Amino acid sequence: MEKELDSLFFFVGVISQKTMRLLPALGRKATQKVAVADHDGVITCFGMKKGEAVPVFKTLPGQKITRLDLGGALGTPQEKIFVCAGSEVKGYTKKGKQFLSFEANLTESINAMHVSGADLFVCASYIYNHYCDCKDQDYYLSGDKINDIVCLPAENFGRIVPVLACQDRVLRVLQGSELVYDIEVPGPPSVLELYNRDGGTNGEDVLYGTVDGKLGLIKITDSSSSSKWEIDNEKKKGGVLCIDTYDILGDGVKDILVGRDDGTVEVYGFDSSNEPSLRFEHVLLESVTSIQGGCVGKESYDEVLTATYTGWVTGLTTEPQQAEAGPGEEVKMSRETQNKVAALRAELEQLQMKVVQGREKYQQTAQSSTAVSAMPVFSVNDKFTLCQDDASYSLTLEVQTAIDNLLLQSDVPIDLLDVDKNSAVVSFSECDSEPKGNFLLVTYRCQANTTRLELKVRSIEGQYGTLQAYITPRLQPKTCQVRQYLIKPLSLHQRTHTIEQDRPMNTLSLVGQFSFAEIHSWVLFCLPEVPEKTPAGENITFYFQNTFLGTQLEATYCKGEGHFKSDNISTISILKDVLSKEATKRKNNLDISYDINDDSVGHTLKMIHPKLEYQLLLAKKVQLIDALKELQVHEGNADFLIPEYRNILDESAYLLEEYKKQPAHLERLYGMITDLFIDKFKFKGQNVKTKVSLLLEVLDNYDLDSLMNFFNEA
Repeated sequence: MEKELDSLFFFVGVISQKTMRLLPALGRKATQKVAVADHDGVITCFGMKKGEAVPVFKTLPGQKITRLDLGGALGTPQEKIFVCAGSEVKGYTKKGKQFLSFEANLTESINAMHVSGADLFVCASYIYNHYCDCKDQDYYLSGDKINDIVCLPAENFGRIVPVLACQDRVLRVLQGSELVYDIEVPGPPSVLELYNRDGGTNGEDVLYGTVDGKLGLIKITDSSSSSKWEIDNEKKKGGVLCIDTYDILGDGVKDILVGRDDGTVEVYGFDSSNEPSLRFEHVLLESVTSIQGGCVGKESYDEVLTATYTGWVTGLTTEPQQAEAGPGEEVKMSRETQNKVAALRAELEQLQMKVVQGREKYQQTAQSSTAVSAMPVFSVNDKFTLCQDDASYSLTLEVQTAIDNLLLQSDVPIDLLDVDKNSAVVSFSECDSEPKGNFLLVTYRCQANTTRLELKVRSIEGQYGTLQAYITPRLQPKTCQVRQYLIKPLSLHQRTHTIEQDRPMNTLSLVGQFSFAEIHSWVLFCLPEVPEKTPAGENITFYFQNTFLGTQLEATYCKGEGHFKSDNISTISILKDVLSKEATKRKNNLDISYDINDDSVGHTLKMIHPKLEYQLLLAKKVQLIDALKELQVHEGNADFLIPEYRNILDESAYLLEEYKKQPAHLERLYGMITDLFIDKFKFKGQNVKTKVSLLLEVLDNYDLDSLMNFFNEA
């Protein structure tokens, strides 16, 4: 599939997820108009004429627009434009005339919307509302944050079937105001779309994308669901922000278009077995917030249209960008492309002149006696997410203008991991951790025109505090925004929906005069992926899994009572310390009891064993590489070496890269085993810190049986 990023159609303000759509074409081969809405509250509709973007209409600025959808009477072209801003929904005709202004009277801003005929479905953080002809119909309070909504068509079910994508890794299928059932997906779902834009042959197929970059197709019926296929994120690409289906390959089968938050644009085609495979990939410099397939720039040539975070609307076109060249001839640009390049250069020169004039005017104004310094406002799109694959946190920062530098500061010990996409120059500063609690101070100096920065950090469970990012863009006068991210006591745990009940479990129980909301706030303080809103009902059970070790945690609590079970004693120990500390702060008296299962210690050590063995072997192999290379140079080849050593030489680049990616990995595992040793005896009322040096000696000559004997005999 030959495609090039050729067309820069339009530039608007900063835009949210799913705020760009293509209006239906007027004729079979006619080009389509584009509607896009931004954070300035402006809706812009434009079309292309002779390679130039021609505005159809543009609304006045207003409140930040968070979603855009198309609608219209059922059975007619869906060409009416609906947007939501705050808790208000507005409707416009394709020519820009406003015909609807509906106040949903929600206490929070609408962040997801679906329009179907006279039916309007809107979602705030936890609330779902259904309106018909602007009259209230159904209401549902979700157990976790709602990220997106899609509705299966009424023709196939006799009723509209709303499907909510929720942060707790579930799709919730509704009927009226009731939950019919929920569907577990492999990550927090960030976006939903109907397959083939209509749900497929039977209107039952829904595409989903997750925050951690997975993609899948699910068949949803009245009472059950089944997964048709799922694509894992093996190459560690960004999270999925937008999906569309369109036959861009021209083979008669609808392809899947995907936009990710690291700027990746993907096209998945289908083989004879109806399994998706990646056919095309292109990387933009910003997160792709909206993606559509259609015909925009030129009749008969399909395009993948994308809108990025800072407001660039661009297209990947199937139109050949170069004239064919005969033997001995140079390939030349078409006359139209030459004119377009010349026009862009002229426009760029004008913009540069305006920038120079603006700077001169600012300098003159700044030096006058009546000068008032104005703080430039800039938008920051940030995301701090736990990555299951490598038990690290990904911090993504995206700014609407170029980033000059970033200062990262932490009051808890964390490791910085290498990120291939990060080209910034890193400088570490010495920190005084003891009196001031300052464990990390690092500066990233960005290259010109860098608007997006991705970092990876790994925390230590039991040590909690705040990670702060000071973002300074290339603006005058200099200004900075500070963003804070909580490192929680059990920061490496993620939500799951089931656990293995046959594992040896340790139990911690709390009883006291506290409310359901109070104990929920303590659990929220301790664990990630817990909804901020207190759950409905009188009690709740959450399940968690440690992404680093695979150990489990079950948390069940209600008013005046809480029970926590884990196969890792250290998890119970951290919870006991933190929960009692939080209760003491709020002057709550707690009755704390615990039941320790000695078998869980050996169980946890066996779970650590493969990781520890791998890291020790990796460290030994890396230590041998230099010596083996010297022998190879001295002898002229490596044929005389045994196969094991030849294999180390062959894989030396991979081994060094792997070793480089895991700073302090071995020390981290040693620390976990040490904590487990101390915690085991702490619950028995014994202080064994004096024996830690003996434990480290056992670890230096590691053998699982010897280690388990040491734990049993200490």
